[in-house]
Amino acid sequence: MSVWLPSAPCTPGSCVEPSGSGTAVPRAVLRLTAVVVLVLAGVALLPLGGRLPAEVVRRWCRWIVRAAGVRVRVTGAAAPTGGTLLVANHISWLDIPLLGAVRPARMVAKAEIRQWPVAGTLAARGGVLFLDRDRLRALPDTVDRIARALRAGQAVGVFPEGSTWCGRAQGTFRRAAFQAALDAGVPVQPVHLRYRSDGGAASTAPAFVGEDTLFASLWRVVSARGLVAEVEIREAIPYGSHPDRRSLARAAQPGATHPPGRAHPTPVA
Repeated sequence: MSVWLPSAPCTPGSCVEPSGSGTAVPRAVLRLTAVVVLVLAGVALLPLGGRLPAEVVRRWCRWIVRAAGVRVRVTGAAAPTGGTLLVANHISWLDIPLLGAVRPARMVAKAEIRQWPVAGTLAARGGVLFLDRDRLRALPDTVDRIARALRAGQAVGVFPEGSTWCGRAQGTFRRAAFQAALDAGVPVQPVHLRYRSDGGAASTAPAFVGEDTLFASLWRVVSARGLVAEVEIREAIPYGSHPDRRSLARAAQPGATHPPGRAHPTPVA
């Protein structure tokens, strides 16, 4: 593995809390089955491609999260239409459907996901832009492919930390994807993701970190009780408001001081 690859210190043993007061096993199995059925339904509908209305895709993404037993709370204004770079902090596999619920987008993902059962097929057929993280020389080509998609009026979703974190700690946004937004002349839409228990405390149960397996993370989520995903759609950063990718990445980072948009709370679903 290349030394330049971003990594997080978070591990399942040191950062991820147990599910606590979990739901009954039959209910957890039912939730897991519902998630798998929805994902397979998405695979079946992929040949329809862009003919599916965006609202249908949004609802499908949200149903996946709800099927896992996680309630969703959204605040913020709607994401811009047209070419847009959607960026978010990265905690869990749940982040992907949550970002799709904000606005359906072509995702940028590590090339290893191609090999995942079911999810890899779904990703490839869904137009995911794969990044070979072991080859630094391939990065400019990936940036160019992102820029071409943005110029074509598409939304592209990126997790610029380059690795998942537990949610109590976070990484620094890497700059490469922001160069694509500058090259294409499109806005950046920051999204901040958080997971909480029903009582409001931050929860690391949904985290998918370190050597965690996808099934272990799935089971931890579906067996948890009272998880809430908070999706904060922040003020879009217009093209031309920042002179370079470094300052643009800093402005999009969670906790940045650029003024947020007005919050429009959406009831918990």
